[in-house]
Amino acid sequence: MWYNLYMNERTVAPNLQTMEQKLDQSLRPKDWDGFFGQTMVKKNVHILIEAAQKRGETLDHILLYGPPGLGKTTLANIIACKMNTNLKITSGPSIERAGDLAAILTNLRAGDLLFIDEIHRLGRAVEEVLYPALEDYALDIVIGKGPSARNIRLKLPRFTALGATTRLDLLASPLRDRFGAVFRLEFYSAIELQQIVTRSANILKIPLEPDGAMEIAVRSRGTARIANRLLKRARDFAQVRANGIITKAVTEEALALLNIDSLGLDDLDRQVLFSIIHKFGGGPVGLETVAASVNEESNTIMDVVEPYLLQLGFLGRTPRGRVVTSHAYRHLGLTVPDGAQQPALFEADKES
Repeated sequence: MWYNLYMNERTVAPNLQTMEQKLDQSLRPKDWDGFFGQTMVKKNVHILIEAAQKRGETLDHILLYGPPGLGKTTLANIIACKMNTNLKITSGPSIERAGDLAAILTNLRAGDLLFIDEIHRLGRAVEEVLYPALEDYALDIVIGKGPSARNIRLKLPRFTALGATTRLDLLASPLRDRFGAVFRLEFYSAIELQQIVTRSANILKIPLEPDGAMEIAVRSRGTARIANRLLKRARDFAQVRANGIITKAVTEEALALLNIDSLGLDDLDRQVLFSIIHKFGGGPVGLETVAASVNEESNTIMDVVEPYLLQLGFLGRTPRGRVVTSHAYRHLGLTVPDGAQQPALFEADKES
């Protein structure tokens, strides 16, 4: 999307940055033993794989959704490995025409796993081609134009489609209904992120103490990709300013230079909170007004900044607009005003 360039500039951005692709591949686990967290998803997928293998069938189509950086591509690689099949990787934005998808589908072999990242960004014409492919393993081709046009149905080998999306609400219902299993990936706990960071440090041969790993974990916004990125920044600092060993103190100094605080908030997060507090009395205030006050686009605020602030309980959504909670005041070192909202009031809030 248009704001991806901005996200790439943030150290705490959850999306994969261009320079990280090679390193990301080297750190990506290839077996369940190296994949920490997502316990319920792993259990369900393991059952699906074992059942399909016992019946000698292909795996049901699977849809994974959740914030970026939580391991959707990693899961696709592990599933392909466990099913002992080929993995074909593509993405919604790269499939511009129906013919592009037809070319991909006709090159699949029986049992192949087709991973479609950002599947919510498929065009409507492309989706129409995908429907019969998922449901009937067939490809409908129209030959000719006008009254002489003919429809030809080509049979496709039985394959498994694995879709991944960060925006389930943007996925068309007919497409969503054609996936036999739908799983949500959750943010990681600090303990799980500590395990991920420790594993990555072992692979990269980085001296890392347990308290240093935990300090990185609690500042990683519940996201494995951010944890690995902060590990690299702490490594750089340790090699230049310390003795090369990442301790809690070294991590604190390294991330302080990046303006990442004890909970993983960066300058933009704090700017949004301070703007609502000082300019609008803590809220409620509309999204467009907040965006204008910090000179950012509303989509950036809604898709990049808000999710983590909502997760922490620092921000609430109400019918009247955004509200800063008492937790945020305390974290920012500000006096909590009388009548400040409590995070519990927003737990069931589903406003977009």
